[in-house]
Amino acid sequence: MDRNDTATQDEDRLPPIIRPPITIPGFYFGGYECSSQLDRQGVRRNLVAETQHDRFLDEDLAGARDLGMVVIREGIAWDRVDAGGTVDIGPVRTIRDAALRHGQRVVWDLLHYGYPEDLDPFCEAFAERFARYAATVARYLVSLDGPGQWYTPVNEPSFLAWAAGEVGWFAPYGKGRGYELKMKLARTAIVGMEAIRAVDPEARFVNVDPVCHAVAPCDAPELAAEAAEFTGYQWQAWDMLGGRGWSDLGGRADLLDVIGVNYYLTGQWEHRRGGHLAFDDPRRRPFREMLGEVASRYPGHPILVTETGCWGDLRVPWLRMIAEEVRAAVASGIPIAGVCFYPLVDMTEWHEWHERHWMHFGFWDMEEHDGLLSRRPFRPIHEAFAAERARMGTAAHNQPNPPQSGQYRENA
Repeated sequence: MDRNDTATQDEDRLPPIIRPPITIPGFYFGGYECSSQLDRQGVRRNLVAETQHDRFLDEDLAGARDLGMVVIREGIAWDRVDAGGTVDIGPVRTIRDAALRHGQRVVWDLLHYGYPEDLDPFCEAFAERFARYAATVARYLVSLDGPGQWYTPVNEPSFLAWAAGEVGWFAPYGKGRGYELKMKLARTAIVGMEAIRAVDPEARFVNVDPVCHAVAPCDAPELAAEAAEFTGYQWQAWDMLGGRGWSDLGGRADLLDVIGVNYYLTGQWEHRRGGHLAFDDPRRRPFREMLGEVASRYPGHPILVTETGCWGDLRVPWLRMIAEEVRAAVASGIPIAGVCFYPLVDMTEWHEWHERHWMHFGFWDMEEHDGLLSRRPFRPIHEAFAAERARMGTAAHNQPNPPQSGQYRENA
């Protein structure tokens, strides 16, 4: 397939594989920003350090647990644990032990934009080294907690391919090579998942990418077809992983597994104009329709909303909108297993190269005094979340059982 093609619903392909449901107790869960890319200025970002999530790990997890969130997304910074192929498993143990203390389960992000600086994602050695790293992490977690751990191998391969291969925002600063990098990242995810399955046959994969919708500018309706074509590129990475075309990459339906959908305000925009459609722009496509298209395209695959949230005064309206749209989607039979609000704790602007600032994003705002940070609950969103959680029904109020074998257990 060339860069303008993507699999269609009516073409010949393997029949859909039915994956077991994935259960998120309480339906809602949360995550913490963990990006670690080299930015446009060549500066290594470390959002865990910038938000001091490493320092406040127990406090942050306790806050999520108080909200009823017993599943969390946490990232392992590949660039900081892999030195020439030797993996330091210590940071994994730190997060795992904290989650155990708070009765929480982790969805492990293995590559969240950052990678070791001695690697080039356009080279074959990149995928090979990732597979060794992924297998090392999986082997360690299985030794502690048994099989059936949850992983996101490569977070947002479509966005990363655009940022790092098309427009040069992130290392390796490619220009006009986004499609090539997307295939390389898909191959990296595939060999990583195969390596994990070799040591944990019951592992589940949450393959995360954004959903988006581009529209023609009001004064340029002739761009409608081009905007629709660009929107269609959102399916390519999932199709690659699932073996729908691109057979040389080795994708298979069982590797696609859980579809992880990221959705933010910035996910709908005017084609070629940049920016994003305002929250109340009538051209915005309802989220329930976008989820329905995902479900129709990938039947048999559970769906998680793996990142969503907004900033400033839009936090509460956005949460209410997401909850309403997801309830409607679930009522229509779309197999959504949970929604992750992300990030739970405020973050700095993470991908721009201008002066960084706190975005007032999430359930806790950041206060800074003499270089020391503290968290301040943003009460309106806590109150709105409690109300929406109640609306999901009695299942959202069920507290999980203590961790069982196959989830978390100490070595005998």
